[in-house]
Amino acid sequence: MKVDIDMGAASPGKPAMLDLEELLATRLLVQGNSGSGKSHLLRRLLEQSAPWVQQCVIDPEGDFVTLADRFGHVVVDAQRTEAELTRIAGRIRQHRVSVVLNLEGLDVEQQMRAAAAFLGGLFDAERDHWYPVLVVVDEAQLFAPAVAGEVSDEARKVSLGAMTNLMCRGRKRGLAGVIATQRLAKLAKNVAAEASNFLMGRTFLDIDMARAADLLGMDRRQAEMFRDLARGHFVALGPALSRRPLPVTIGAVETSARSTSPKLTPLPQAQDDAHDLIFTPGPEEARMPVRRPPPPAPVPTAELLAQLARPAPAPEPPAEPVFAIIDEAERTAGIETVLQEILDDPDAAFRTDAVLYQDFLVRCRIRRVPGEPLDLAAFRRMFAVARAGVDRSTANGEGWPVALKLSEGLPADLQGVFLFVAQAALAGAPCPPDATLARIYGSHSARRAARLLAYFEERDLLVSRTDFHGRRVLAFPDLGCETAPGDPHAPDTATPTRDAAE
Repeated sequence: MKVDIDMGAASPGKPAMLDLEELLATRLLVQGNSGSGKSHLLRRLLEQSAPWVQQCVIDPEGDFVTLADRFGHVVVDAQRTEAELTRIAGRIRQHRVSVVLNLEGLDVEQQMRAAAAFLGGLFDAERDHWYPVLVVVDEAQLFAPAVAGEVSDEARKVSLGAMTNLMCRGRKRGLAGVIATQRLAKLAKNVAAEASNFLMGRTFLDIDMARAADLLGMDRRQAEMFRDLARGHFVALGPALSRRPLPVTIGAVETSARSTSPKLTPLPQAQDDAHDLIFTPGPEEARMPVRRPPPPAPVPTAELLAQLARPAPAPEPPAEPVFAIIDEAERTAGIETVLQEILDDPDAAFRTDAVLYQDFLVRCRIRRVPGEPLDLAAFRRMFAVARAGVDRSTANGEGWPVALKLSEGLPADLQGVFLFVAQAALAGAPCPPDATLARIYGSHSARRAARLLAYFEERDLLVSRTDFHGRRVLAFPDLGCETAPGDPHAPDTATPTRDAAE
C-alpha cells in the first residue's frame, strides 16, 4: 500500500511528499545545527505518519512526550533497569503500541545504556512480531558517537552496537531508523552511511557541510548553500523524497514541545531599592535563633577514676544481616548449570537470543539461583562463552583470555562462533565443518558459516588456508596457534559438552 505524507512545500503551490512505504525500507538521516528545525521536522513526520505506522521515539530531552495527548503515544520513563526496558520493548512490538522513550533526567551514560537496552529489545523481538516500526532517534550523535568521549568504553560500545543493528540490520525485522543529529562529523560513519534518504538543514562548520554535500552527491563548492538555509528549510534527497536535491520547507505541526526557543522579553524598570532586594533576606529565608545547649556539669575526680578502673565491656556480637549473604561461587555454579542445560537441548541452537534469555530466566527461578538475574547483554556474553565448549585445560591456558578479549569487538551474535573456532585452534582440534559452524550461529545454511569466516578474516582475526588435500586450516596470528586440517564439507557432528571434556 502506497502512502504519501505531506512534509510541507517543495515549491510555491507544490507539496513535498514523502513515500512512507519506501521510507520504511530505506531509512532517513536528518542533519542541522541547533535551531535549524530538526525537532520540528521530526514532529511533522511523526504526526503525519501516526495513523499509518507504529512509532518508537528515543527522546533524550523529553520534547516528544506531548504526542501522547494528541496521538495516544505511551510515554515510557527510562528510569528503570536495563532488563525491564528490554522486556517492555518486546511487549511493545508484540502489541504494536506507539511509544516515546523519555530519557530526560538521566546523565549521558545512563541515556546510552537505557537506549541500547530498549533498542535491543525491539531488535530481538520474535519473528512473529516483526511488524513495521518507525524508530526515531533524536540527537543520534549521543548514542552513536564517532569517537570516544567522557563516557565509559563499555557504554559507548553497547550504545553504538544497538544503533548499528538498527540502521544496518533492522530492515528485515521491520525496524526503520530515522536519526537526527546536530553534527554529522560527530556521528559514526557506519551508522550514517546506511541511510538512503537525507534532509539536510542549516549548518556552518566546513567539515559538516562537506559531509552533507558528499551524502547528497553535490559539488563541495555548492556546500556553502547550507549556511544560508532558514529555520525549517531543508534539502531533501532519496528514493522516498526526491531523485535530485530538492529544497523543502517543513509545514506546521499540531503539537508543540515542552521546551521552546528563548524569546527576548523587556527588562523590568529600574528599581531604587534593587540593592536591598538582593542583599536583604526574604521572610522565608529568616533563620531561627540557634540556642546553644548549656555546658555539661563537671564530673568529680573520684568518679573519673572509678570509670577508668572498670573493665572494658565485652564487644557486642555482630548484628545478623537483614538479607542472606549470596555465595558467589554457588551463584556462578548455578548459572553455569542452567546454561549447560540449555546447550544440551538440540533445538536451542536455532532459537533467538530473546527466547533463550526467557528460558534462562525461568530455569534460574526453578533452580533458585541466588542474586539478581543477568541482563540480556551479560547473558549473551556468557552464553557465547559456554557455546564454545572450552575444556578446563584450554580455559586455564594463556591463549583463552586473549581470545575472549578479541571477541569483545565483534557483534554479540558472532562471538560464539569466533570463540568456538578459537578454542578448536587452542586445543589443536580439526577445523570445524561449515555445518557445525552454522549450527553454532543458529542457522541451517552452511554458506552463511563460510561467510562468517570470511568476515573474521576481513577483521584480521584469523587466516584461512587450504592444504593439498582440500582440507581447511584456520590460523590465529594473535593467539599463535592454528587448527588441525578439517573437511569444510563434512556433516555436522555434535560437540561434546564441557563436563564430558573435563
